[in-house]
Amino acid sequence: MTEPVSYGAQLFRGRLRTDLLRLPAGDPRRLPAGEEAFLERLRRYCAQDIDAEAIERDDRIPDEVIERLKDLGAMSIKLPTRWGGQGLSNLCYLRALMIVNSVHASLGELLAAHQAIGLIQPLLLFGTPPQQDAFLPRCVRGISAFALTEPETGNGLERLRTTAVLDPARGTYTLNGTKLWTTNGVIADLLVVMADVPATASTKGGTSVFVVDADAPGVGVEHRSTFLGLRGLENGVIRLRDVVVPADHRIGEEGDGLEVALAAQDTGRLSLPAVSAASAKWSLRIAREWACARLQQGRPIGRFEPVAAKVASIGATAFALEAVVEVTARNAERDVCDTRFDAELAKLFAAEHSWRIADELLQLRGGRGYETASSAAARGERGVPVERHARDVRIGRIFDGSTEALRHFLADAVLLRRAEEGPAVRPDAAPEEAGAAPRTVLDDHRDRALRAAERLASLTDRLHADPTARRSRQRGLGRLVDIAAELYAVGASCAYAEALRAHEPGSVRLADVFCRQALQRVEHLFARFDRNTDADDLALAQEVFEAGHLWLEDGVIDTSLDGPWVAALPHDSSRPDLRRRVPRRTTAAHERPGNPDG
Repeated sequence: MTEPVSYGAQLFRGRLRTDLLRLPAGDPRRLPAGEEAFLERLRRYCAQDIDAEAIERDDRIPDEVIERLKDLGAMSIKLPTRWGGQGLSNLCYLRALMIVNSVHASLGELLAAHQAIGLIQPLLLFGTPPQQDAFLPRCVRGISAFALTEPETGNGLERLRTTAVLDPARGTYTLNGTKLWTTNGVIADLLVVMADVPATASTKGGTSVFVVDADAPGVGVEHRSTFLGLRGLENGVIRLRDVVVPADHRIGEEGDGLEVALAAQDTGRLSLPAVSAASAKWSLRIAREWACARLQQGRPIGRFEPVAAKVASIGATAFALEAVVEVTARNAERDVCDTRFDAELAKLFAAEHSWRIADELLQLRGGRGYETASSAAARGERGVPVERHARDVRIGRIFDGSTEALRHFLADAVLLRRAEEGPAVRPDAAPEEAGAAPRTVLDDHRDRALRAAERLASLTDRLHADPTARRSRQRGLGRLVDIAAELYAVGASCAYAEALRAHEPGSVRLADVFCRQALQRVEHLFARFDRNTDADDLALAQEVFEAGHLWLEDGVIDTSLDGPWVAALPHDSSRPDLRRRVPRRTTAAHERPGNPDG
């Protein structure tokens, strides 16, 4: 069997494997009838029955909304039918995320935290048959959460303080620790907990993964966190105090925790690009309608070049974000493609550009963009939640690994692969085929992208040959990763436009403009690789750290609340349990997931 190949990784080898992004014949927007019917039921419910302003005002997703999403099967989209799930495709799941996220961002997080990184994925990938039969049916109506982050660890595992101590005689582990920022943790029925198992004479120990019932003695919600955005997000601090877990609730072997965590996150990487695409599509609609409705000097503001440029950028990037999701999601289901690296590039591209779009839209709306939707509605204007949208989108550059950490991770992966494979070898140019289709503007963009990939490969070789430069040029490596992310979006946009051309001729125009914009950004990043202020920036930062410019901080007041920068452990276990138990109801037959009349 041929080893799967990554389009994104090949860019660092100076290769443009356009064959890896080619979509099957037919309209790529069309899904099987059953999936389309499910999405239509979900769309109808979200549009008619969910009050986004109420979620924002109350900082809470109503119980009835959570239960109805379960009824519709939105909490078990990819879960196979043998365990009561919908058994639908990953692409259908991503489109469902786009629908619910366009109503309110906390709804997308509710679904994604349960299905992308919650209990379903680790069990499907690493669970034993008895574990799958015991827990997966509970994931149809029960809610799960992934408990990894701790006050001192972030998303890394090198300083994990939560412990799981084996009692061989009883066949149990006892867990102790505190987990921070656990999305869905406040309402979860089941937790996926990462813990360190101390090694013994007979066991290897190491970071391991456990299924923990949220009703187990010693499990509690110590704090419900609130954030800049994502009102309604049930995210909090989970307390584990002498929690006894059966040994057969461990997923995988002792020490396999990192593998389980990374694999689960790999499958969920496209969740953020999907919700980013949804936010960009909504931004395009608002920008278009506003630019045509708002008059300045007797004409629509969209007629002014600075405004038109913003709208063009939003539209072109919205197309690229949709293309990245559609192309990568389909490739993830093909054995010939290794989309793990590609999904990381997609996440990086989406996080950076969705935030840029949100900022541009807020600027387009001016004071109305800064005003809340409810305030605008109260004084008689259309309540457009642009300020909420900007607050919600901003988390994308932090969630699931910050963009800085992601650049570092991808650069390390590239250099490791470079060491294993040797210097990049450029293939000879393919001869023109007789009777080949006429060249298009998309072919021209691919040619430019190929030349950029060759430069990318040369710079990668250069850094790999100089270990000192690799250590001292982290920002330079980050720029190479950003170049690859742009080139990945260029390739996906061209492939998506070609697949859509017969159905939406305007798709080629959108791809053309996006590629021009992206390739200009690529040239700018190349220019900054050797001509930059990196050394001066680093020197100045060191001076600041050494209190060399304290005078510059005079004249202001720090209103931060007292407390340590990182919370001490353990927390006060006498605090009340803040877990919110969503009332369950028996689902009527006509409301069960998958029923077209539900």
